[in-house]
Amino acid sequence: MQTLGSRYLGFELRTPFVASSSPLTGTLDGLRQLEDAGVSAVVLPSLFEEELVRDALALHEVLEEGSESFAEARTYLPEPAHYASALDKLLELVAAAKDALAIPVMASLNGTSRGGWTSIARAIETAGADALELNLYRVAADPSHHAAELEQRSLELIAAVRAEVAIPLSVKLSPFFTALADFACCAVKVGAEGLVLFNRFYQPDFDLETLEIVPTLTLSEPEELRLPLRWIALLSGRVKASLAASTGIHSARDALKALLAGADATMMASALLKRGPELLREMEQQMMRWLEEHEYQSVEQLKGSASQRASPDPEAFERAQYLRTLRSYAKG
Repeated sequence: MQTLGSRYLGFELRTPFVASSSPLTGTLDGLRQLEDAGVSAVVLPSLFEEELVRDALALHEVLEEGSESFAEARTYLPEPAHYASALDKLLELVAAAKDALAIPVMASLNGTSRGGWTSIARAIETAGADALELNLYRVAADPSHHAAELEQRSLELIAAVRAEVAIPLSVKLSPFFTALADFACCAVKVGAEGLVLFNRFYQPDFDLETLEIVPTLTLSEPEELRLPLRWIALLSGRVKASLAASTGIHSARDALKALLAGADATMMASALLKRGPELLREMEQQMMRWLEEHEYQSVEQLKGSASQRASPDPEAFERAQYLRTLRSYAKG
């Protein structure tokens, strides 16, 4: 009998399927649907650094309003408990999810500066989160900032958060590093126990009528898996950390490719939003059939068997493949 169990961040998952941050993981009803459909762990929606700044400014503005008026005006102000910040809402969701679910509940922080992240990480741990995912989403647009300086700040942030919590810490990276493999190893050295590849950036667009920049949101497509697939295959066995594939997991075939490359978990959001949590049951059945047909007894046996370290053609993951691809098109 084939088994789909996988170990990620120290957790023994029933399957490698993890629901990453999305509207589905932002409500207790959505979380229950995901667990009922068979997901093995969930990542709650990210708390953004900008949200904390906005909430702090908004609260300050309200508390200062009328401060130059009569003393009796103090009674016009609502009690502080009436202000529900983004952090308050996240902590409530963490606590509620832990009460309602039997699977690991992971919280997510998205920021670039040390700020108050250490105390926030501690609060999230106290609320009951099983693990913490730290998103390093930085657009390095200022040409006066050097790459080494920005990378060092990110490493300091990872180390600071790691020092404050005892729960497992994963880091969700972008692919935009000059030497990604080196940064990944450094992130693990300073405390990351898992790496999630990759953070998916949403690019702005232009409105030709208003000449304004408008945000755009498009869900991922299976073709986008190729980038994390390559880097997981390159890092598998070379970093002492759990690896998770994110972006482009839409089917059992996609998940199997990620596992062959060396992933310990396959994270999904877009596919679940498009097709609903019931997709998980279908993927589970398809993965079981594939393992049986290809004579694998378990996901653990499958993991990393097509990584660069295990490949008979290790150059296929590097520059040599570029030339081969171009020539194959010309021949066609």
